[in-house]
Amino acid sequence: MIPRYARPEMTAIWSPETKFRIWYEIEAHACDAQADLGVIPRENADAVWKAKDVEFDVARIDEIEAVTKHDVIAFLTHLAEHVGSDEARFVHQGMTSSDVLDTTLNVQLVRAADILLADMDKVLAALKKRAYEHKDTVRIGRSHGIHAEPTTMGLTFARFYAEMARGKARLQAARAEIATGAISGAVGTFANIDPAVEEHVCAKMGLRPEPISTQVIPRDRHAMFFATLGVIASSMENIAIEIRHMQRTEVLEAEEFFSPGQKGSSAMPHKRNPVLTENLTGLARLVRMTVIPAMENVALWHERDISHSSVERGIAPDATITLDFALNRLAGVIDKLVVYPETMLANMNKFKGLVMSQRVLLALTQAGVSREDSYRLVQRNAMKVWEEGKDFKEELLADAEVTAALTPAQIEEKFDLGYHTKHVDTIFRRVFESNPL
Repeated sequence: MIPRYARPEMTAIWSPETKFRIWYEIEAHACDAQADLGVIPRENADAVWKAKDVEFDVARIDEIEAVTKHDVIAFLTHLAEHVGSDEARFVHQGMTSSDVLDTTLNVQLVRAADILLADMDKVLAALKKRAYEHKDTVRIGRSHGIHAEPTTMGLTFARFYAEMARGKARLQAARAEIATGAISGAVGTFANIDPAVEEHVCAKMGLRPEPISTQVIPRDRHAMFFATLGVIASSMENIAIEIRHMQRTEVLEAEEFFSPGQKGSSAMPHKRNPVLTENLTGLARLVRMTVIPAMENVALWHERDISHSSVERGIAPDATITLDFALNRLAGVIDKLVVYPETMLANMNKFKGLVMSQRVLLALTQAGVSREDSYRLVQRNAMKVWEEGKDFKEELLADAEVTAALTPAQIEEKFDLGYHTKHVDTIFRRVFESNPL
């Protein structure tokens, strides 16, 4: 991923230096296990650890690979340059390249997941804080982009919290699913290596042995991992879109923090654009575009082919680095989001009580008017608000058919805002007690 959308901790997981360090650890732990089984001499296994503090020369490995056309062989050759050819002759005993490559990839994905889970905690903390801050801040709910009925800004933050909490739970499950390793040799039969080696290496690398790996770890695990990242990215975009709509000039119920010295447009000095959430929408697309290739990687020829390899070299770093950056940006946007309660109330009252139509409809049916007639009466008066700018309550009070069923006091009562927020505390308990940080 380009540096603009990358953070150092996540980027480091995918560096060549980190990759070769993990390769080395796998090979060294495998040698230890082989020595314990009496397959190779203990002194040879111990000799491999002479390289434990070595910074492997990426340029040198690339130079060797230019001749061998094989990355694992190039690394093993370079390792022997540090350990000694004779001492290193049992390295990779009974193993195949995928044992190293697949186990390493899963180590990297587990480490990436740990960072992403910490990122999600930041987002959840910001959402929870803002939810309680605006628990009773009334705003209009919208369906199809049109005024519907009152809700609160706190409920908006709370529903995003619940969605992100589900995303975190999915990522925890995806992390567990991807945390497997394979040291099973050619076509995965353990013909040339004892399963105990796999168990030892996996334990040292923080993984579980893959139950059956053919020659590669099954890619349905990876498909689920990247699909989970895609869903999290979509939830991130869901929040970003809401903020972008709220920041529209004619809405302006909230906006991204505009820092001193910030410029919104090269041409129009008045502009304050939702650039961060627009960026998050774009970054979500980048994460999601890795999902389909990961799905397509599931179907491989027989015990293995390498059609998945080039794909994963791209999508693994790109998806995790991008999502890491985006989640941290999202947490900052939420934490600093500027909310305008007065504008929310003004927007809700723009159509003079129109949003209380359902309460009047239900009251008429409860007063004995048929639903069809009740709907007709309420809609008749509502259209005057839309088309003529009338006051909804005043029109109802002036409608003889309505007042024949409802008293003025009953009509007046239907315009109480508190009616719509009476169960906010119940919803908050459901959300935050069932999904604590």
